[in-house]
Amino acid sequence: MAVLLAVLAGYLCGSIPFGLVIARLRKVDLRQVGSGNIGATNAARALGKGYGVLVLVLDALKASLPIWVTQRVFADHPDVQWLEVAVAAAAFVGHLLPVFARFAGGKGVATALGCFVAIAPLPALCGGATWLLLFALTRISSVGSLGAVLTFPLWLYLFSATRPVYALCGLFLSLILLRHRGNIARLWNRQEQKL
Repeated sequence: MAVLLAVLAGYLCGSIPFGLVIARLRKVDLRQVGSGNIGATNAARALGKGYGVLVLVLDALKASLPIWVTQRVFADHPDVQWLEVAVAAAAFVGHLLPVFARFAGGKGVATALGCFVAIAPLPALCGGATWLLLFALTRISSVGSLGAVLTFPLWLYLFSATRPVYALCGLFLSLILLRHRGNIARLWNRQEQKL
């Protein structure tokens, strides 16, 4: 029962649509501007880069916090790492399909980063650096996101990740690529907007 409650808490935390909340405080509906996405990139376009960074940080923290709580509560559990991964997956799915936003969520990059900050911090740091480097070179957020996601298994390998962490990475990689299919098409056609 405690495990189920931890997973449910992860999903509910992940479901908090910070982009929508912050934009509404600024009297903006993110779904009606820019790409219509509720994540950090569209928030940056609609509200300014400072708000975009705020949304990114909050979308990451809403995944990190339930994982950190799980690590403390279940520290002595023999399968604690699988429990962490289950809570992380629930938070990530909550972001993609948030119950508080009619199951229409974001693309998951910031939330995935938050998950790995809590579970595999050194690979997460390398993934974040990859995003920053690619974004700095291109000024296209999706290039940074896709590059960071596609190279993330390499960082896991270099830092000797465990099987549960690889399983989580595979789930995130698949769903993030699926969510970015429109961006991939625009990149292919050289139509993706710079930030």
